[in-house]
Amino acid sequence: MFLIIGYIIVLGSVLGGYLPHGSFDILVQPLEVLIIFGAAFGAFLTANPLNVVKRSFSYTLRAMKGPKKKVAYVELLTCLYAIFRLAKSKGDLALESHVENPESSSLFANFPILTKDHHALEFMCDYLRLLTLGTTNPYELEAVIDQELETHHEEEHAVSDAVQTVGDGLPALGIVAAVLGVIVTMSSVTEPPEILGGLIAAALVGTFLGILGAYGFVAPTASIIKNTVDTDAKYYTCIKAALIGHMQGYAPQVSVEFARKSLPHGLRPSFKELDEALQNAPTA
Repeated sequence: MFLIIGYIIVLGSVLGGYLPHGSFDILVQPLEVLIIFGAAFGAFLTANPLNVVKRSFSYTLRAMKGPKKKVAYVELLTCLYAIFRLAKSKGDLALESHVENPESSSLFANFPILTKDHHALEFMCDYLRLLTLGTTNPYELEAVIDQELETHHEEEHAVSDAVQTVGDGLPALGIVAAVLGVIVTMSSVTEPPEILGGLIAAALVGTFLGILGAYGFVAPTASIIKNTVDTDAKYYTCIKAALIGHMQGYAPQVSVEFARKSLPHGLRPSFKELDEALQNAPTA
């Protein structure tokens, strides 16, 4: 939402400041747009694997929606509490049917935000499955989780880095378009001043579009994608903190409290908020 509002403010400020001094007609240069943004897209395809190209579009839409809100973390902590309570009362093996088929689990069905996040659900179930297989050393498990999170972090940042690279290149491509415009202008040097002026102005639009596209749109998009994936990474560290607490033998509410304290203030529910949610935690 804020991404779209930001785009509107950028366009409104730039075009609103220009309007009293000039005509919009000269800014409409389809060939300049084709040169700059066509070349940028081609370079983007050349420089990145297909999975990064595909994810760049979905991640932009994800950034428009923003990262997970506090309600998602309250639900996650409640889910973890319900899981650990079941494991404490009936043993870790009682989790097997739930983690093998989470889509049909009566327990996970109570937590729609988690179940809609396929990767997070898979992440959680993979490590719960290790518990059912007899994993007992929390330090070894923590090392494995850290390694997976590091790999996941690199994959997530590949998208924002790719988009940022496009932003970094747009001003240079704008200069390319401007140079081509100057070439056209020089080939028409015998034309009267009013025609030459229009050709020079059209050439300069290339530089304008490249810089505006880079710093007004593409670079901010890369930044918000990065901020979104960094914020959503807290979802995984929350799961990790709770799992390690459970493996160390703490009571479910204590393990969940460890996870709550791992969250930043903007996403962390208060102790009272979480306690009220836990009192209504579903049972398997």
